[in-house]
Amino acid sequence: MSKTTETTDPANDRAESESDLGAAGSQLSTAPREESASSLPAMGVVGWIRWFWRQLTSMRVALLLLLLLSLGAIPGSLIPQTSIDEMKVADFKKKHDLISPFYDKLGLFHVYSSVWFSAIYILLFISLIGCIVPRTWQFVGQLRSRPPGAPKRLTRLPVYTTWRTDSEPEAVREAALAMMKKRRFRAHISGDAVSSEKGYLRETGNLLFHIALIVLLVSFASGQLWKSEGGKLIVQGDGFSNTLTQYDDFKPGTLFNPDDLAPFSFTLDKFIGTYEKNGPNRGTPRRYEAQVTYSEGATGKDKKGVIKVNEPLEVDGSKVYLISHGYAPVVSVKDGHGKEIYRDAVPLLPLDSNATSTGAIKVMDGYRNAAGKKEQLGFQTMFVPTYAGKGKGTMFSTFPGLDFPVMAVSGFHGDLGVDSGLPQSVYQLNPKNMKQYKDSKGNKLAKLLLPGETMKLPGSEGSIQFVGVKQWASFQISQQPGTDFALVGALSAIVGLAGSLFIQRRRVWVRAVRGEDGVTVVEMAGLGRSESAKLPEELADLAATLHSVAPSAPDPAATAETPEGAEK
Repeated sequence: MSKTTETTDPANDRAESESDLGAAGSQLSTAPREESASSLPAMGVVGWIRWFWRQLTSMRVALLLLLLLSLGAIPGSLIPQTSIDEMKVADFKKKHDLISPFYDKLGLFHVYSSVWFSAIYILLFISLIGCIVPRTWQFVGQLRSRPPGAPKRLTRLPVYTTWRTDSEPEAVREAALAMMKKRRFRAHISGDAVSSEKGYLRETGNLLFHIALIVLLVSFASGQLWKSEGGKLIVQGDGFSNTLTQYDDFKPGTLFNPDDLAPFSFTLDKFIGTYEKNGPNRGTPRRYEAQVTYSEGATGKDKKGVIKVNEPLEVDGSKVYLISHGYAPVVSVKDGHGKEIYRDAVPLLPLDSNATSTGAIKVMDGYRNAAGKKEQLGFQTMFVPTYAGKGKGTMFSTFPGLDFPVMAVSGFHGDLGVDSGLPQSVYQLNPKNMKQYKDSKGNKLAKLLLPGETMKLPGSEGSIQFVGVKQWASFQISQQPGTDFALVGALSAIVGLAGSLFIQRRRVWVRAVRGEDGVTVVEMAGLGRSESAKLPEELADLAATLHSVAPSAPDPAATAETPEGAEK
């Protein structure tokens, strides 16, 4: 007798077969049943609360909230945020005065702390927890229980095969049980059939994916609440200690405590920047790194370190990133008596990729003019590391390397306005209460200086000397807890998603009973969580393996038709 295999149409038989399969077709997933509009609870406060909770904790709503969260983050990437750069927000409002009030009302300048974004975030968090907790307990219960017994009519299942054998039913069931366990099915004999199940990792991956999303949400939330982030510009030879007063700008999280700052310090020993000198990539950095000496705690030993772009220095949970680089001309200012009243390296602001830089030198104390009156001096400065040369255009640099440094200065005297209490840029002069120096011809006093050269002020009122050039580097010091957990959550989410997508949970039953003619009838059927072509292939392979142990019995009809004396 030949073996037969058939696959029924699951689309037509699914609804009809569910009532026939009973427990055999249940709990292939921990997903809750969706309620239709016709099954809404009876009117009442408790009923509506229960219905709302079921909707909120459904996977459909969780995915919808996740989509809304992703869409809500888009404005935070396209529109300047006050938590990142308040100056850019102010510039945006000036340029877009019509839509800025509308953006303000929607909280688009502080998306991640807005009410609507926080509401989506919290609802997603509640939805995931409310969805995962009951499904986890249900899945644990399934793991502790045995696969359900075989349904009465295996022919109703999507994949089915049967044959007759001379082997005893008990022997067939024992062989089927051994075969299923060898194939790593959870199997046991229940009545006249072997029940087996495989693919629990699919649901494990599904739960792992959603738990990983919660870990990510918690990690990002804790990172935003307890984070600290600040910037510091350091001139070569100067240092930094991780205290609030040392930062140029500082952005703490809502629950940040200054005592949480990691105790460490570092000194910028040297900045090394080399650039491509020829070809279409001229000026492209080849080597761009800051060499530092750092120590942990108040009594830690000094250690050497190198900070590169995207390769931060990690110290006691904090990360020090290299953000930018520039030049700081060293200048010396003397009064009319030749006394040095100011000497410092002044960081200048780069304007282009070739490090054409601008800035201001402010002498606030110690200067007296020729009449003995106290005044403040200011020098508007332009600096180029590689000067193009006279007659070759305006003051601009042709290369970011320090090949031909030139500094242009123009002098002012009067009141810098720093004592008014109003904030002002360190890179700009406020000439409102100042007068510009004039030369002997009545023109504005300005001069190009090479290292070592001096510009004298008129009337023997002093001088300014371009002593040399130092380099500066700007660093971002970040302390954001939860990043390690976020990485673990992201990797776990990928693993869980792969498991839920590529692993199929399925059940296989093998029934062996003695027929009316005394011959054993073997039936095999399979049921999967989702329709897949692999289930019929797997059942056919299992049937072939079992058939080799319990082969088909001769067909009695063919035996009866064989003439007496004929060869068999």
